[in-house]
Amino acid sequence: MSNRTSKFLLLGFSDVRDLQILHFVGFLLIYLAALMGNLLIFMAITFDHHLHTPMYFFLMNLSILDLGSISVTIPKSMANALMNTRSISYAGCVAQVFFFLAFMTADFSLLTIMAYDRYVAICQPLHYDTMMSSRACVQMTAGAWISGILYSVLHTGNTFALTFCRGNMVDQFFCEVPQLLKLTCSDSYLSEVRVLTFSVCLILGCFVFIIVSYVQIFKSVLRIPSEQGRHKAFSTCLPHLTVVSLVVFTGAFAYLKPTSSSPSALDLVVAVLYSVLPQIMNPIVYSLRNKEIKAALRRLTGYR
Repeated sequence: MSNRTSKFLLLGFSDVRDLQILHFVGFLLIYLAALMGNLLIFMAITFDHHLHTPMYFFLMNLSILDLGSISVTIPKSMANALMNTRSISYAGCVAQVFFFLAFMTADFSLLTIMAYDRYVAICQPLHYDTMMSSRACVQMTAGAWISGILYSVLHTGNTFALTFCRGNMVDQFFCEVPQLLKLTCSDSYLSEVRVLTFSVCLILGCFVFIIVSYVQIFKSVLRIPSEQGRHKAFSTCLPHLTVVSLVVFTGAFAYLKPTSSSPSALDLVVAVLYSVLPQIMNPIVYSLRNKEIKAALRRLTGYR
């Protein structure tokens, strides 16, 4: 098979029609929850001037990225389940890989920036207005978006420049790079494996930077004499650290573990964990535990 195969076949959750409908309904509920949660956060921050601060500016961009990344994978899987098919066109697969990598890379870059923002706010509060000025925030956010696009262009181009000679069955519910590599010739995929390994090393480097930032943050927080002050500081940091850890460990597992010759339930669960769950968790951890967001939502909806 040439690398210009007309279509790929994605992994179905089941061949039983009733379970396919259940798959559609389940993914529909997940997608609507992520859509509603992230849109509410976006609207609350956009229309409430009380939330026009660096932290909420980053959170608004995170909501946009989350909406983008979950919209790349879930709708196609839902459509396939509803229509009892598993096919995705070659162009559709390229688009899935490109947009998913772009959104996820920019997402993680933004999570790293948000850790830096919390570090400056808690450890260097006197310099916060200078270090996190409006211009600096826009530049860092633009850098996150641009890095995601550039990385995705290079990664997607490198992946689809390979020759697919082992069929067109992708053992995942979306076009995932490690599963696509299983379809390439043994002598052509090594360069892409090196790119993947380098990418994971960069991600782990960002994760180490985040952990170091939080070590400094926790040291500063523990020196706060007020218990209420310590609780407030922890409440703004722990949700962020939870989301980062989930993305890093599940993503690293999916991309670094040796690919098996046959699909496994573990591969499917891990893919859902890093490609779907964070997009649902972000609105929950950043809104339900945040009094300012909840107050903004009440003002937005007119609820008292």
